[in-house]
This record gives sequence, structure tokens and C-alpha cells, in this order.
Amino acid sequence: MIVYGSSMSPYVRKVLAFGAEKGLELENKPVGLGDQDPEFRAASPFGKIPGFRDGDFAISDSTAIIMYLDAIASEPNLIPTEPKARARTFWWDEFADTILMDCGRKMFFNRVVSPLFMGKPGDEAAAMKAECEELPRLLDYLEPVIPASGFLVEDRITLADLAVASPFANVTRHLNITIDADRYPRVTRYIQGVLDRPSFKPVVEKEVRFLEKVRAQMPA
Repeated sequence: MIVYGSSMSPYVRKVLAFGAEKGLELENKPVGLGDQDPEFRAASPFGKIPGFRDGDFAISDSTAIIMYLDAIASEPNLIPTEPKARARTFWWDEFADTILMDCGRKMFFNRVVSPLFMGKPGDEAAAMKAECEELPRLLDYLEPVIPASGFLVEDRITLADLAVASPFANVTRHLNITIDADRYPRVTRYIQGVLDRPSFKPVVEKEVRFLEKVRAQMPA
């Protein structure tokens, strides 16, 4: 099974983490947005990442891919079956994919993607506004609703945690934005706990090494 797209995309990283938690072997083939690789475009006709292929079956969109992986490997159960917990899990997935990603994208694109990979200065004003105004509002929301267990649904690891933690890898590990542990103790422990899982840690560490290499090659 092949997942197309850079793991620095939180959507791609979420799929890889989900597969790892399921014990599935997923090959990651890095491609960028709009890449014309024919195999990738067959899986993702509009050039969005991630794309996915399993034999003659191809699909795109992180949540659609995860639905497929969950159907072919039912255990461990990462998507609750109890109706309310299941609905809440998909709500968190949507929260991560839209609201959280909208904030994170403004910082990551303007401070990493544009200057390092497109050779263009990013919009620092937009990145700073996201960091100083939008991110605190999201942290203020998350802090009181994270359960003491450190998991968002059913006090165990689920898709909800994989989806929400994935964008924070870009924020805390690649942008080196420090979340105030005194103000947000639950959020801090939550992010650390999920990103330190074997499903995330080696992938994120590989990304860190890659970005360090790219930054070292940039003109002074």
C-alpha cells in the first residue's frame, strides 16, 4: 500500500500514523501538491495530498483513505462504534482538518514552505497573526476539554487524537513554537504524549532531520 505525499503535510502524517497504529505496512512516496507523477495523479486527479493506492484501488483525501484502512483492518479499533463517541471522533477529525489546519497552514507555509521550497519570502504578518491571535484561541478551547486520560474520546487512542496531534508536529517541532506549559498544561502533555507514540515519533524525527539539512543549505 502506497501513500503519496510528504509526511510534513499533517494530512499525510495522520494517514501514516493511523496505519502504524493498525500495524499496517504503508510505503510513503513523497510528492508535492500538483505533482505530475502519473501514479500519483491516478490516485489523486486534482493533485491533492495524500493520494493512496492498494493494488488496483486508488483514492485520495486523508479521511477517505483512513476509512479504507479501518475497513480492511478492524483491529485495533481506532474509530469508536458507540454512536456518540463515533460522532465525536469524526467531529475532532474535522476540527483538525479545517479549523486547526487553517491556523497552522498560515504559519507553516509562510515560514517554511514558501522560503525553503519555493524560494519566496513568506507573509510573516499573516504567520504572526495566526501565531499570536488564532493559535491562542484554539489552545484556550482545547485546554479545558482534554480529558485527564490524555485522550479525546473513550479515554484511549483513536482517530481523534491522531488527527488533532498531527498539525501540532508542524507547530511545535518544525516551527519551534513553544506552548506555555503553565497556561496550557493539559494541551502540552497531550501533544507530547501523542507525538511521542511510535506511530508518530520516527516520522517526525525524520522530518526534523530533513528540514535541518535544507536550512543548512540555504544561503546565509
